[in-house]
Amino acid sequence: MKTVSDAQNTATLTIGRLANAADVGVETIRYYQERRLLPVPVAEGAYRRYSADLVGRIRFIKRGQELGLTLAEIAELLRLEDGADRASIRRIANARLEQIHQKIADLERMRDVLTHLVDQCERTKKHLPCPIIATLANIQTSAP
Repeated sequence: MKTVSDAQNTATLTIGRLANAADVGVETIRYYQERRLLPVPVAEGAYRRYSADLVGRIRFIKRGQELGLTLAEIAELLRLEDGADRASIRRIANARLEQIHQKIADLERMRDVLTHLVDQCERTKKHLPCPIIATLANIQTSAP
């Protein structure tokens, strides 16, 4: 007796239906195939038939991208998808986390500089250039 899970495992979809089910475009699927993240099935007649299981794989890839993982990192995680090599999985995730921390620190520095420049622009005498423009143009201004 086939279960619902068994039926899903054997169900096949055209590329258009796979794309629709995974909420991506057909070109995205083709791109993932070029990057070897998805298999290219052998054509059966006029069409290639894709396993319905690939919907989950595509969603995994998209979620990974949303978290800022590169396609190379996602490919490595897919290779490790059985979860046995947790050290490698943690290494990839920790590397991404470090990059996120760096981006946050950069954004905080940018916020601080812009906050200071906006404040300076409000306080600078009208006959002097606005410090925001002057800073971007690398022009020295005198004190207000």
